[in-house]
Amino acid sequence: MPISGTPKNNSSLDSDVGANSVAKARIVFLGTGTSEGVPRVSCLTSPDSNCPVCPDALKPGSPNRRRNTSLLIQREFDDGRKSNIVIDAGKFFYESAIQLFPKFDVRTIDALVITHSHADAVGGFDDLRDWTNNAQESLPIYLREVDLQVVEQLFYYLVDRSKQTGGGGVAKLNFETIDSSPFRADGLELTPLPVEHGKNWECFGYRFGDVSYISDASHISEETAELIRGSEILVVDALRPARTHGTHFTVEQAIDQALRLGAERTLLVDATHDIDHVPVNTELAKLKDSEGLDIQYAYDGLDIEVEL
Repeated sequence: MPISGTPKNNSSLDSDVGANSVAKARIVFLGTGTSEGVPRVSCLTSPDSNCPVCPDALKPGSPNRRRNTSLLIQREFDDGRKSNIVIDAGKFFYESAIQLFPKFDVRTIDALVITHSHADAVGGFDDLRDWTNNAQESLPIYLREVDLQVVEQLFYYLVDRSKQTGGGGVAKLNFETIDSSPFRADGLELTPLPVEHGKNWECFGYRFGDVSYISDASHISEETAELIRGSEILVVDALRPARTHGTHFTVEQAIDQALRLGAERTLLVDATHDIDHVPVNTELAKLKDSEGLDIQYAYDGLDIEVEL
């Protein structure tokens, strides 16, 4: 086992959680919004704002309330043990955990897998202290070397705990570097899906079982597309309608990708306040008749049973 705060390469498929088989598995969307989340404070405070989405996002249970895009993969084994793997812990992660971890009986985080090192994916790292101080000894984090270098600049005291200042106990994190090879996190095999997140930035999505998850993308190569094809569920970035963006798909581009990749069901994430959940999903539902495409925006707290 690696020492807390010490990077270690761990792309091996040798590790496993044991011989028990998975009795039940689900994915839970901890967040479905872009980096700034929804609502925007600037909309809520502007006397001239005509945004219908941000005020609605304040209502209890509104699907327009969106935290940074993040996913929980939960498996329950025959012996009753649960495995909780989280993809990304951004700026709103702790808020997501407050709302959803009690509902889905998440006591520990058995692995954290990172797509990239932007703030909406790693901005919540400091809050991981709650788990390693109170619920578990340490937490393995799987990420690329290039992302670890960014994390080391942002959270130097988490990568090297000897540099911490103050009296509070910081998170005990074990950084496991990965590359594009398949690897296991708490016994679950994940296959990295390299995608472009802007012209000069690569981001990882992940395939696990028949689920392919791509939270941030502006281009998917044919090589990565081949890794995705055959998925039952595709989760893909769809920032907003119409106006193109340098680092994210628009709704229209995401629809094109869904048709190209052929998953049985496509769920859209990383939405801005330009997406009004109910009317947009009503329009997307029409594609099932016209294109045979099952595509909808996900929402925070959506859970789906899967086979893993």
